[in-house]
Amino acid sequence: MKPTAETGEDRAPTGDAEASVCADRGITHLTEDELVAWGRRIGAAVTVPIFIGLIGPLGAGKSVLARAVARGAGVEGALPSPTFNIVFRYPASGRRQSGSPRRDRRRVRGRRRVGGRGAGNGAAVVHADLFRIASVQELAAIGWEDMVADRRAIVLVEWCRRAGDELPQDRWEVTLDFVDDDARRAVRVERVGEPSPLPGFRVAREALE
Repeated sequence: MKPTAETGEDRAPTGDAEASVCADRGITHLTEDELVAWGRRIGAAVTVPIFIGLIGPLGAGKSVLARAVARGAGVEGALPSPTFNIVFRYPASGRRQSGSPRRDRRRVRGRRRVGGRGAGNGAAVVHADLFRIASVQELAAIGWEDMVADRRAIVLVEWCRRAGDELPQDRWEVTLDFVDDDARRAVRVERVGEPSPLPGFRVAREALE
């Protein structure tokens, strides 16, 4: 695996996360189909609240994984990239008409801010992308404090390290990176604090058998 500026290391696969539930840390290589299967299992099985930070270079699969988690949680309809909108929030039941993300009418530096109160009484999926966040001071404008404090949500944040010290104490960090095999990605998970359990990589392979 080639080291990148964000991962900063070259590591071989280990079996620490190959069980049905992830251990504190682990790394493996997954095909896109396996990554999607793992994400869907996460969305279907995790207990909210849970915060999952997604780390890795452009094109490594962060959005692919985030969308798979949303699908597994029952989100229907379009799942646009939050790169320009920063935050999308979806009802996990998928029952809102067309499955469209909820939006408010405020803008952040010329961009529409998306977020706000949850939809209905069920769980929600929040998908955020901090790529365009220039400083932690901008987090307040996208409703960061409410987002990480939401007790009913699966919160998925791409480029999460741009939040710096504002990241929640209890979270999972999932790092995706390129490997020599273009059909696969290195996927590393690490538990920080005491987040809800995360399904292990084994379920991705079992789902495709």
